[in-house]
Amino acid sequence: MDVMRWDAQRLDLEEPTTLPGMPSIRGLLRSVQVPEFPGLTFHEVRAKSALNHVPGESAMPFPWTINPYRGCSHSCVYCLSGDTRILMADGSQRNLSDLRVGDRIVGTEKRGTYRHYVETEVLAHWSTVKPAHRVILRDGTEIVASGDHRFLTGRGWKHVTGSMSGAGQRPYLTTNDSLLGFGRTVGALDACDDYRRGYLTGMVRGDADLKVYRYARSGRKHGDVHRFRLALADREGLHRTHADLTQEGVTTDWFDFTPATERRRAMTAIRTSAAASVARIMRLTEWPGETTTAWQRGFLAGIFDAGGSRSQGVLRISNADDEILRRTGEAFAAFGFDAVLEDTGLTNRVRTVRLRGGLREHLRFVHLVDPAVRKCTVDGMAVKSDADLRVVCIEDLGREMPMFDITTGTGDFVANGVISHNCFARKTHEWLEMDSGRDFDSQVVVKTNLADVLRRELSRPSWKHEHVALGTNTDPYQRAEGRYKLMPGVIRALADSGTPFSILTKGTLLRRDIPLLVEAAGQVPLGLGVSLAIWDDELHNGLEPGVPTPKARLDLVRALADAGLPCGVFLAPVLPALTDGVDDLDAALGAIAAAGATGVTVIPLHLRPGAREWFMAWLAREHPELVPRYQQLYARRAYVPAEYRTWLAQRVAPLLTKHSLDRHSGGTARKVVDPVITSGVPGDPEVGFPDGSLPTGGMPGVRPKSELASVLRAGTAPDEGDQLTLL
Repeated sequence: MDVMRWDAQRLDLEEPTTLPGMPSIRGLLRSVQVPEFPGLTFHEVRAKSALNHVPGESAMPFPWTINPYRGCSHSCVYCLSGDTRILMADGSQRNLSDLRVGDRIVGTEKRGTYRHYVETEVLAHWSTVKPAHRVILRDGTEIVASGDHRFLTGRGWKHVTGSMSGAGQRPYLTTNDSLLGFGRTVGALDACDDYRRGYLTGMVRGDADLKVYRYARSGRKHGDVHRFRLALADREGLHRTHADLTQEGVTTDWFDFTPATERRRAMTAIRTSAAASVARIMRLTEWPGETTTAWQRGFLAGIFDAGGSRSQGVLRISNADDEILRRTGEAFAAFGFDAVLEDTGLTNRVRTVRLRGGLREHLRFVHLVDPAVRKCTVDGMAVKSDADLRVVCIEDLGREMPMFDITTGTGDFVANGVISHNCFARKTHEWLEMDSGRDFDSQVVVKTNLADVLRRELSRPSWKHEHVALGTNTDPYQRAEGRYKLMPGVIRALADSGTPFSILTKGTLLRRDIPLLVEAAGQVPLGLGVSLAIWDDELHNGLEPGVPTPKARLDLVRALADAGLPCGVFLAPVLPALTDGVDDLDAALGAIAAAGATGVTVIPLHLRPGAREWFMAWLAREHPELVPRYQQLYARRAYVPAEYRTWLAQRVAPLLTKHSLDRHSGGTARKVVDPVITSGVPGDPEVGFPDGSLPTGGMPGVRPKSELASVLRAGTAPDEGDQLTLL
């Protein structure tokens, strides 16, 4: 599941809003762009509510949250129509609307001066409704997309629509552009009787043993033998043949034909010796007097599964039978393929029909006839094609349509034969903030009247003065706070009403409000948490550009401690094989302790959809030797395996003792793995909050530590989707 969004966070319950643009946000005062925040658009609104209630089933140790801002991460703006065909890793295609998270598809990556096709994974998938445009290419390719969607051209990534100047200025497609990819493709034909019979004809005539013969038996009547046997190393072809025969009323049995050897794969077979079944198969595979298009597509699929191959950029079908070769050539010609018959003079008379045209035609063949045995993967091939992919026109269809998009591990995918940019998931910069405040699509909703609305809600007789958390979904001290200064009013409102609260941030702007927090601490229990993401300066510069440095955040912790305020530190994320060394952890924890932190929680890296593709691309670029290790660690989910957590906890524990950071409640060190206190910090359900980050005891909605432990012993760790976003 994706990160949860509670209804109270929405500005318009009746009309869900969209970003960017947001033409229907109720309470929108204005949208502005200011020089001090290049690339950001602020949408100033009058909010109807300030407090967001946490669902009762959540394991979060607070019942209420406040979010002064909405949207420090990317907003989805790209989309394609649902019937857009996406190239799968096995060479097949699937409609974009039918993709699911975890599907293996084809993306691209640059290797030296060339871009290559590579296998990648669908990390996220969603739908929306957007105005539609049709892009038509010279080779006949058509794609329906939103105006914001981007395609790869010979001149780089370009949007479907845009302008040369003004607010809509951005690179966009014109008739001077050519897209990259292999171009025109087709959809597979739904199976019908003619297609199935064509497939059976190609498969059975191409590779099966089908015959009836009579032999003499001494002193007895002559015996008739009926035989059908098909043995293949590729079980996909056997499964389809078995299923097609079953649909035609023919039952076959499975058996192991030959075992595997050092040089050959094992072969499996199906067979029948029933006279009626063999006779039925013979009738089904007779050469037809007239062939239909469906029969020819099925025949090509069957003969390719029986005797075809694709290797070293050559797609061929081999056989010794003159009629099979003639029919194969005719079928190729019927669909406009350029095929040539090659005879190398073999004594067994085996000849080859070779399909010309390169990857473009090979993929069109596979998608047109839909063989069961996929023999047309493109992994590792350079993105080169002779297809004419010049843009002919871009049409505004004048209507909104359901659209879909995905996030992939490479940041792109192949749609209708051309390379398409994916939309990064809305939580791209959780933890790492690798594109924070720099992407041109960044949109921030600012609740300008938040303090006034909050005071009104806190003054209600029904308010129970329960714990309110800030920073659990978006950072209240993100850069926008420097312009709008919403937090002083929020702090005063909470303290004046007697409401305990906590703040979680990585923004050093919090130092501005230390005097207010000191005053508030005299009125209500409060907790403060600071996340220290990357300790190593070089890694920080590579992974968190634009985010306060580790030293700046340590200075914030020191300033809070000097003011007598509690402050728990999230040392997160710890990067396997990069920052999990004893020396690295020792240096980080020593600095945190020296800064005066009241507690620390050590959290290993987790890679949700959106952050995964950014991090893995960086890792492949900077530390390619670690890619297999990370693929293994994060193969099944966004979090590291329990074995790694246990290993990290055992490594951290003595260091926490060394720096006197395990002195609270039996030891902060155990917060890496101890199920008693794994209440689930926002973004990671398997670790707990550090001491000092939450207010404790004596106020409604604030659980004493002993009560929290007992509650958590009785419960279970929350679902991954039931978490907030730790910024």
